[in-house]
Amino acid sequence: MTSGIHHITLITRKVQPNVDFYAGFLGLRLVKRTAGFEDEAQLHLFYGDAAGSPGSLVSFLVWEDGAPGRVGHGQPSEIAFAIAPDSIGFWLTRALRYNVTATGPTHEFGEPVIRLKDPDGVIVKLVGTGAVTAPALYSTPDIPQEDAIRRLRGATILTATPDGTAAFVIRHFGYAEADRTDAIRRLVSASGDIIDVRDAGGFWTAAPGTGTIDHIAFRATSKAAVNDVRMQLEAEDAGQINAHDRKYFYSLYVREPGGTLFEFATDAPGMTVDESPETIGTKLFVPEHFGGNLEDNLVMLPQFALPGEERFTQRDLPFIHRLHQADNPDGSTLVLLHGSGANETSLLPLGRQIAPNALLLSLRGRSTEEGHPRFFRRITPFTFDQKDIASEAEAFVAMIEGAVSAYGLDREKMIFVGYSNGANMLIATMLLHPGVIRKAALLRMMNPLDTVPEADLSGTEILTVTGKTDGYSRYAPPLQAVLRNAGATLATVTLNAGHEIGRMDAEAVREWLKTSEG
Repeated sequence: MTSGIHHITLITRKVQPNVDFYAGFLGLRLVKRTAGFEDEAQLHLFYGDAAGSPGSLVSFLVWEDGAPGRVGHGQPSEIAFAIAPDSIGFWLTRALRYNVTATGPTHEFGEPVIRLKDPDGVIVKLVGTGAVTAPALYSTPDIPQEDAIRRLRGATILTATPDGTAAFVIRHFGYAEADRTDAIRRLVSASGDIIDVRDAGGFWTAAPGTGTIDHIAFRATSKAAVNDVRMQLEAEDAGQINAHDRKYFYSLYVREPGGTLFEFATDAPGMTVDESPETIGTKLFVPEHFGGNLEDNLVMLPQFALPGEERFTQRDLPFIHRLHQADNPDGSTLVLLHGSGANETSLLPLGRQIAPNALLLSLRGRSTEEGHPRFFRRITPFTFDQKDIASEAEAFVAMIEGAVSAYGLDREKMIFVGYSNGANMLIATMLLHPGVIRKAALLRMMNPLDTVPEADLSGTEILTVTGKTDGYSRYAPPLQAVLRNAGATLATVTLNAGHEIGRMDAEAVREWLKTSEG
């Protein structure tokens, strides 16, 4: 029956712990992996039953190392999965074995409930119930079929306007009120799943971010049904309404009176539109409007391993960073430092163009300017905070030492590539801590140090790449003199470009690496 919840979408900060919890601990099937439809640098994962059936799906927008949100009214606060009532003991034992905090069982509206928290702190309830059917059970070797998650049981919405929120869900998405307590109204769909509308008047408002539930999507029979609801919403002056073709379903988005974001999504064409039922969830897709599965797009998405697959575990180090493994690694490592206002994903496409078989280690600067990352603070466009440079260079050295140890990197095969502020960070580090960096490509750079220390850079190979029309180009000759006087082996390239970088830069660095290795 086409009614009830289609999927629930959440936001996670770390993809690997998320996969370990939902695919590993809970035993859901990963049924789709794509880049975001609004942001090609954002990974989007769907978990569900064996067929990826609507009503079983939870999806995650991966904001890798993103800022945490705040749970409050105007947002869902809990998701719930249905299990067999007799499986409560199995899941309590499993939670203990996997060191997952579990509370309960308690009884809610006559059903036994265990409360868990996922790695981002989202409350996940396991509800013993026979009120919903399981269209395509998915079990794993360590979760018997009789104990496997059936499908979604529902979600809890926090709202400061419970009357308006409940009426909105009932009027547009086919729910009916079935029960209530002092604080909660339980709404039930024809398919048996539930929306609990909790009165959160006096509670603080929600804030988007990691560890929150982004929206609830309800099931639509067809595109025509979606458009019918859109006309109803427009007639009500329900606020901003957006409709999109998401390839796997057609849907609209709208906010209910209490502020929670809802989606109304068709069952068709479903998760098998681009993969067979046997292989769903095994291929990574990038939406066509972003150019499809181009390497420049794929390299910006965080990598992860499913349970049982070989993995490259990311460690906590002084700088937020992103690792990207090559399909055919050659043992080399490219360390990437972005320019002002960018982040750890920005240089990944360039890095992969430079070194197709290298491990990419891309860092995020720890200083900020107007909310955007930098590697150290600037005072004017051409002068910099010297104390910040010194402290951040020291932290960067610790980062490299930690990465070598944590990831087993070969120091002799490490190449550093920095752009603008990131290049200046490499220059400061080489001059303040000689010997840490032995091979570096500097793109659109200048010397950031007011006082140049005596440094021995003999044995250090450096490439400078200057843009002919770059405003910083006049600073290249004095920097090159400093590096030569310190004993570095220096190569220089000037491109017909400004401050921007692109494929010409990647080609210049590639050619330099070939020459230096030859």
